Amino acid sequence: MDIEPDQQISSHFHRANITKVKSYYSGKTIWVTGASSGMGEQLAYQLSAMDAQLILSSRKKEDLERVMNNCAHPEKVSIITLDQAEENSVRNAASEAFEKNAHIDILFNNGGISQRSNAMETSMDITRKIMEVDFFANVLLSKLVAEKMLLRKSGHIVVTSSLAGKWGFYLRSSYAAAKHALHGYYDSLRMETEKDGLQITLVVPGLIATEISRNALDKNGKQTNEMDPNQANGLSAEETARRILKGVAAGKTEFGVGGSEMLGLKVKRFFPKMFERILRKRAAR
Repeated sequence: MDIEPDQQISSHFHRANITKVKSYYSGKTIWVTGASSGMGEQLAYQLSAMDAQLILSSRKKEDLERVMNNCAHPEKVSIITLDQAEENSVRNAASEAFEKNAHIDILFNNGGISQRSNAMETSMDITRKIMEVDFFANVLLSKLVAEKMLLRKSGHIVVTSSLAGKWGFYLRSSYAAAKHALHGYYDSLRMETEKDGLQITLVVPGLIATEISRNALDKNGKQTNEMDPNQANGLSAEETARRILKGVAAGKTEFGVGGSEMLGLKVKRFFPKMFERILRKRAAR
């Protein structure tokens, strides 16, 4: 069947866009944290298909090996275990990464942990752990990588935030605090370093179908092992990774990824009282 002219134009731009995205990542050395599952895993697969040289990190070596073996080019993938709850682990991982690689072009700082517990029932130890994993470790790793990037006057750091970084919600107090902190820190760091060649992108995912709710900490610091219904019906991790890679390649400083819940960003900005009413009617999980 013949393709109509408007379809031909659309198809041409689609192919051109794919080529542009691929050219941004092809041949580059890219470090992805939180790579053993969810968005990090899908980023690894899609980046490998674009012929990137990959470093994959998380706490789970066996899962990282599985992801590596499932990549399009496993021979171009290396694994570095990383526990973001431990500062020494972050520092050692950065040292190992630069021992194995002359430089890192892009860091996808994607690792983290969520929360499902009331603020008043959550101990300060659990709050500190969430802040350590989601904020302090994130910032430390970025600084260690950015130091080398700034010497080369080239590099891109991509930070995974959340809608919880834009507003608080039931059972997310410490998680929301950590994600809010990321925005303040990286907006400031961007202003200080962009003149020296460092790019920083904040990605704001909405409801994504990953295991994040199962792995979230309860008030005792244990995994809930419960899947949030809204999370289960969210955007697939594969599609999320595709949109992230497109937005990063386009040079966006901040962008959201998700479904209809992303409308909340505009509603909160222009109709804050309405947004508060809507939010309070949502289920806590």
